[in-house]
Amino acid sequence: MNKISPSGAVSTQTPPPVTAHKDGGRRPLAPAAWYARPAARRWTAPPAPAAAHAFHAALPDYAPTPLVELPTLAAELGVGRVFVKDESERFGLPAFKALGASWALHRVLAERGGGAAGGAGGAAGPAVEGVGAGEPAGLGPDPAGARAGATVGPAGAAGPVTFVTATDGNHGRAVARVARLLGQRAHVFVSRGVHPTAVAAIEGEGARVTRVAGPYDLAVREAARAAEDAGGAAATGDTAATGEAGSGADTGGGPDPGASPTVLVQDSGRPGYERIPGWIVEGYATLFAEVDAQLAAAGAGAPDLVAVPVGVGSLAQAAVTHYRAPGPDGGAGAGPALLAVEPEVAACVLESLRRGERVSIATGDTAMAGLNCGTPSSLAWPALRAGLDAAVAVSEEQGARAVRDLAALGVSSGPCGAASLAGVRAALTGEGAADRRAALGLGPEATLVLLSTEGTAANPHGQDTTDPHGQAPAAYEPETHPHEPDTHPYGPGTHPEA
Repeated sequence: MNKISPSGAVSTQTPPPVTAHKDGGRRPLAPAAWYARPAARRWTAPPAPAAAHAFHAALPDYAPTPLVELPTLAAELGVGRVFVKDESERFGLPAFKALGASWALHRVLAERGGGAAGGAGGAAGPAVEGVGAGEPAGLGPDPAGARAGATVGPAGAAGPVTFVTATDGNHGRAVARVARLLGQRAHVFVSRGVHPTAVAAIEGEGARVTRVAGPYDLAVREAARAAEDAGGAAATGDTAATGEAGSGADTGGGPDPGASPTVLVQDSGRPGYERIPGWIVEGYATLFAEVDAQLAAAGAGAPDLVAVPVGVGSLAQAAVTHYRAPGPDGGAGAGPALLAVEPEVAACVLESLRRGERVSIATGDTAMAGLNCGTPSSLAWPALRAGLDAAVAVSEEQGARAVRDLAALGVSSGPCGAASLAGVRAALTGEGAADRRAALGLGPEATLVLLSTEGTAANPHGQDTTDPHGQAPAAYEPETHPHEPDTHPYGPGTHPEA
């Protein structure tokens, strides 16, 4: 058993040796799929700023996304109540990412104009032509700031900004959408494996797209190189300004950035680049504030477990920051268990947790394209290491089943969003489930919240939940999907690589 730090961690299987990869990563993981650290609930995180929630709530097209209770899943999982946070439509986009992108671009543009954005009181940001000073522009299909020629108007701003980012799907489209609606430009580097329909959607937002013939980590490096080659440091400290660069195949969308100011807006932190990713994480806090209010309205109180799909870990960082905030007495609160869920072929957070250090891995092909990340965010990693109770990796089959079953229950969930259900099933059922439940502190009356981070429209991979004529999927029948011993990840010797 490898030494795990911090202490108190439990791993059910010795990890394979990590070998060098030609792209600077590591070889794919064998599916040793469970990690737990019950001591996480005794850790306290610094409180998160509240300004982003106030910013989002002030947008003219803001509305909380649904929190759907599914008693059928509660019965299947042997718990009291199960709720799914349905992010299939957020500001007119089919995923939660616009929360982070809108707040980050707001902060960048406000700083470039010399104004404050989002201090303790939610100070006004940059004005948008046609919108009152300090009033945020809408982000839906026809917001006030989307009229032709709308431009951000802080004093002294010289032309539109080009926002550069890498994506494996939803983040890139969110940046492109917000940039377009604020009269700015976007240049999006798209990693291998992103569905062509998702790429077309990014181009449809007016973005310039560069396709990268490699995994997400390579797309991140290409985007950063393009921003760095553009010129010197911008006002935000973490970014680069002026010009264009990059490699790969450029297609579609926006005008050539030319000499426009250029800002890297990435949702993955790395040493020396953590300020803007931090703003993106702050933006995600709105989701958890909504969950709190919705659970209270449902008479459910605080959750006992929250399941979070994980790519680089920024959403999970937001979950840790929210639920590990100090209690009323200033000490550790009695927060829920936090479960990170990743694809077996891209379980970089799971591997990092088991080794006690942030590591990179090579990734394989997965329908969970938005989770296909090989390196945890450097900004997120300290919070994940200290504040996550458990991590689990799920197979493609488990993920596809979760997509089908959520569709049958009326929830539009793409492969990334449905991963939370797949992960909870893997953790709470099958051989060894009693020990895993004990590690998570779950009893028969527990309340679970599953974050479904995208709808089916976000990611067409593996969509088979409706026929071509739009008929509803078959009724949900959990007994028709048994946990077979040759597919469940916890049975000893049952996986071909075990």
